[in-house]
Amino acid sequence: MKTMKFFSLFAVALCAVSAFAIQATYIQEGNSIDYTPSVAVSAGDVVVQGSVVAVAKAPIEASTVGAVAVSGVFDVEKSTAAITAGAKIYWDADGSPYGGTVSNGCADATSTSDPVVGYAVEAAAISNTTVRVLLAR
Repeated sequence: MKTMKFFSLFAVALCAVSAFAIQATYIQEGNSIDYTPSVAVSAGDVVVQGSVVAVAKAPIEASTVGAVAVSGVFDVEKSTAAITAGAKIYWDADGSPYGGTVSNGCADATSTSDPVVGYAVEAAAISNTTVRVLLAR
């Protein structure tokens, strides 16, 4: 009798659960996401997809799926400005990194419409070529 009662309750609970639509299905932790570039990407390249800024963990050939990091701490090429610890960091795709290639893209603490990279975890002086950034999620 107890077994019959258990299965009856289980059937009622199962029907109640199945009456609701599933709104989301877990896929992965989300530390990295798949990315298929149109042109080859080198390890360490900053990748922007809409408002998501990521870093290539390894080289990715054009039209091939690879992984890009969307969490973690990275040293990112920065502009010629000083950056304070805790500052919100943006990716200026046309920016010129300190001592780097002009208009090659760089991190900066000022923006009008650039996507957010994350937050500076250490201060970076004007003469520093990189800023240590915790990627935003």
